[in-house]
Parts: sequence; C-alpha cells; structure tokens
Amino acid sequence: MKKQSIKVIALLAVAGTFTTGCDLLKDLEYTVTPDPLEMHGDSVRVKVDVTIPEKGIHKKASADITPMLGNTALKAVRIQGEKATGNGEVVAKAGGKVTYTDIVAYTPDMETADLMVTGKIFKGEKEKEDITPIKIADATIITPYLVNKDFKVVIAKDEFKRVTEETFVAQLNYSKGQSTVSSSEMRQDDIKAYQAFLEKAQADPKVALKSVNITGFASPEGEEDKNNSLSTDRAASGKASAMKIAKSAKNETAEGEIYNETGSGEDYEGFKTELSSDTKMNEDDKNLVLRVLETISNPAEREKAMRDMGKTFNYLDKNIFPQLRRSEIVAVYDQTGFSDEELMALSVSNPDTLNLEELLFTAALYTDLNEQLRVYKIAETRFPDDYRTSNNVGAVLYMQNKMSEAKSQFEKANGVQDNVISKNNLGAIAGVEGDRTKAADLLGQASGAGEEVNYNKGILDIQNGDYAEAVSNLGSDASYNKALAELLNGNPSTAVSTIDNSDDAETAQGYYLKAVAAARQDNLQDIVSNLTNAFAKDASLKANAAKDREFMKYMENASFSAIVK
Repeated sequence: MKKQSIKVIALLAVAGTFTTGCDLLKDLEYTVTPDPLEMHGDSVRVKVDVTIPEKGIHKKASADITPMLGNTALKAVRIQGEKATGNGEVVAKAGGKVTYTDIVAYTPDMETADLMVTGKIFKGEKEKEDITPIKIADATIITPYLVNKDFKVVIAKDEFKRVTEETFVAQLNYSKGQSTVSSSEMRQDDIKAYQAFLEKAQADPKVALKSVNITGFASPEGEEDKNNSLSTDRAASGKASAMKIAKSAKNETAEGEIYNETGSGEDYEGFKTELSSDTKMNEDDKNLVLRVLETISNPAEREKAMRDMGKTFNYLDKNIFPQLRRSEIVAVYDQTGFSDEELMALSVSNPDTLNLEELLFTAALYTDLNEQLRVYKIAETRFPDDYRTSNNVGAVLYMQNKMSEAKSQFEKANGVQDNVISKNNLGAIAGVEGDRTKAADLLGQASGAGEEVNYNKGILDIQNGDYAEAVSNLGSDASYNKALAELLNGNPSTAVSTIDNSDDAETAQGYYLKAVAAARQDNLQDIVSNLTNAFAKDASLKANAAKDREFMKYMENASFSAIVK
C-alpha cells in the first residue's frame, strides 16, 4: 500500500493566492493488486483501490488521477467532493474508497517500469495544483513469456505389417457330372505353380503355411441334391490331389492335418461373376440371364427358365458352366517381410522394390533427419496421391527448422486429401509464426490427429492467459510447458514436481523455472540453488534474473545479489 500526502508543484511557484494543496486533497492511500503487476495474454490488468480519508478531499474540489505504467498513460479516474460539479466519483466528508481498473497491451518497456500516479486538482472548473508523481507499484511479471513455442507436428503413420496373411489359389476343373481329377488337369499351369509355391515355402523361413482350404462347386444345372453331393465329392478329390501335390513338393507341413474341405453346392455367385466378365455373349442375352438369376430364387424354376432360353442356354453350357465345375485349393500362409536392416539397405540400393507402407516405415527407422527426408521424398515421388508422403516430408523439414518449405508441404498434403494431421501441422506453423488466431482455427479442425493437437492448444492457452485450460490440454506427460502452466495456474509445488519428472529437470530453463516456483513459495534457499544451477548452464540468464519481477522482494538480499552479479 502506498500513501501520498498531496504536494503541489508548478502552480504554487507562480500562484501565491493558494496557500497549500492540503486543503483540497490529502493523504490518499493506494493499494495495487497484484504488486508487482503481471502480464497475461499479452496484456496488463491494473487494479488500484484508492482510499480517501475523512476530510481527504475538499467538498468543492475534484481531482483527475492518472496512473502511468512506464511511458503508457492509463485511463484517468476523477474523484470529487460532495459539492463539486462534474461526473466523478463523489467522496463524502467521511472519506471513502474508489476502485480503479484498466487493462493495457503489454509493451517491452513495461517489464522494469514503475506504476506511478500523477494528475491534477481542480476547485470548481479551475485547475489549482498538480499531483506530485508517486510510485505505487512495481511492474511487470512476464513469466508467461517463458513458454516454449515448441509446437509439435504429426508424422502420418504407416500401415506396415511385418507379417501378413497371404493366399495362393489353384483350381481343379471337372467334366460334367464327374468328381474325378484327370491326369491332364494335374498338368495345368496353375497346378504346377502351386507345387512350385509349396517347394519354395518348404525352404523359405519367411513363409509359414497355416491351412489349405478345399472347396468343391457344381454348375447350376441338374438336380440340386445331386449337385450338392457332387460338390462334396469334388472337395474330397481336390484334397486328395492337393496332398499328392504336397508330397511331390516334399512340403511336410502341407502333408499334415491342415486341410479343410467344404462342398459348396451350386455356384450361383461364381456363375454371375463368370457371366458378367464374359465378353463374347450378346449383352441382351446376358442381361436376361442375370435377371433370371436375380428374380427367381427356386433352383428348379431358375434352371427351367434358363433351359427355355434355347441357344443362350447352350452357350452357357459350353462356355460358362465348365468354369464352375471345380474345386478350389486355397493355401493360407503367413509371409514375413523384410527385416529392418533389409528395408534400410533396400531404401538405398533398390527403393523401387519397396511399397508405400514399407517406405513410410523405413523412413521412421532412421534417426538422422536427412535420411528420413531422403526416404520420405522417395515415397512422395512414387506415391504422390497419398497425402502422408508430402505431409511427412514437411514434418522432417519442420524439425530441421525449414518452416517455409515445411508449410508448402503441409499445404500440398492437405490439397491431396483434406486431413486432420496436416491441419495440425499447419496450425503448428501458424503458432511458430505468431498467428495465434489462425493457429487456433486450424487446431480446432485437427481433432483426432493425435495428442500433439492438445499440446499445441496448451501453448496457445498459456499465451492467451488461460492457464487452467493449458494444464488440461498439456496432458499427463511431464513437460516444461506443463510445469509452466501449473505454476501460472497457482500451483508452484506441483510445477516443481512436474519439471523434475520431465526432460528439463536439469536444463537451464528447467532450473530457472524452479527458481521462480521457489520465489512464489518464499523459499530463498531454493531460489539461490536453482538459479546457481541455471547460470552454470546458461550465463545469459543472470541478466534475466536481475530484472525479473518474480524476484522483486529479493533484489536487495545479499545472497540473491551475489549470484546475479
């Protein structure tokens, strides 16, 4: 609290008609909250309680009191006696209190400024005296500016799977009404390829055969019950033939109990597929058959309707149905892909052998940003229609502090596909550029991109002075910014615990923040200890501490003074 007995200047030197100013205004008391003043959200709020004692203002006097923060004049407040004219706060003879508030944009000169009051005293409409300027508070704590503007970008994830389930399909065809596999069928190319696959699988540790599924089918002509039995018989003969092939391939796994056989009956789905892909059949006839298949559910009625088509049925019987008289051999196996070492080597020697997911995965294997960038650029060149490639190029450029190039890549990625990841990354760019409004808008569109979104919002919250929201958005992970938010939100002890569990526990900025927390807890020993450690890692912080209003009450303390010199 500051108390002022009004002293008059200037006018007293030239106007001998006035005896003293004390007859008009005297003994005001000023209480400033907070003191020192604090910057939040780039602004400084000022609250001053002005206490006027009994008979502190002449009944016909008024006074314009103007606070000054450094070079910035705040709005003036007028107080006046009971019989004074004007629109000021009327103060009775018994005295009273006037509360003054204002908010001004922070400017750098306010950091070490004083909050002063000055003004003028009037009697009636005549100016009588000047109020002698007096300091009523210190300014300004700017701890929110300690925030790390380390906005985080998101690298779009790959969908790489080291082990994938694959299938190898071969087919055995049968004569009409038969379930015996002919010797000529066993010499078909797909059967030879199946045997070659089994031989390779036996020798390849990266191939693990899991099952062989045999499904028998019948074409949709003839009696349904007979066709059901025929499909079952074909599944059985297909299994026997598959096991014979496995024996020839000397694949021990394929000779074991890994077979599943199923009779699937008349294959109407296969029929529609074969019919739709046929290029020689008349389109009108084809559409007629398809309409029959879709509208007649009874198998016997459906077959009769097709037989009644005459030549069309004959075409089906000669060209379509034979493809349906079959058993399918489907080998299901796990394929293990390239090792990390193989992927990295191929990314250098033969990157064209790698697919998109392999390239995205391989880039992340590198710790060297230049190597990451190289692989992501390969992916972008080969797969430009996938937004992840351009986005990830941008993410590495961002980490290399190449902001303009990174921004172009994020915009390119979002042009390929509007996506939340690139929106977050563009928000990070806007945050770095200082455009908080744009950053907030982009981050608001980035929901679901990852925890980085909320972290970035937390930085904006600190800058905007919303510390409770910052604590929430910065999440459960211990970080420097989380500790800063907790400190600014009024929890210095929690902030110390957070910083001690973060990567900044023993950095210069970490020690400095702990010193500020100690000051807010009135712990001189921890102030000195933490500042000593901070200065040892970054001597430039001495100059900061020497003027930091967080340490205002310790400025004259010998222990504090000794370490900041």
